[in-house]
Amino acid sequence: MTEQDILARIKQLVAAEHDLRAKATTHEIDPVTERQQLGELEVLLDQCWDLLRQRRARMDAGTSPEEAQVNTAGQVEGYLQ
Repeated sequence: MTEQDILARIKQLVAAEHDLRAKATTHEIDPVTERQQLGELEVLLDQCWDLLRQRRARMDAGTSPEEAQVNTAGQVEGYLQ
């Protein structure tokens, strides 16, 4: 997965988040479903941003960005804990 692939995925996830919020505003989905789906999107976005940071850090260090791997949701979400 290239940096451009990751950025395209982030763009897709952000668009899905906006779509979800629009549906919630027009009551096309219930608040419980909205929160659950937003939570899932946020985790996916965090994983993408983490992968992008890993790739850039590897490039800055002179190592292969291709060795960067997607971290688990638990790992990415637990960084601040």
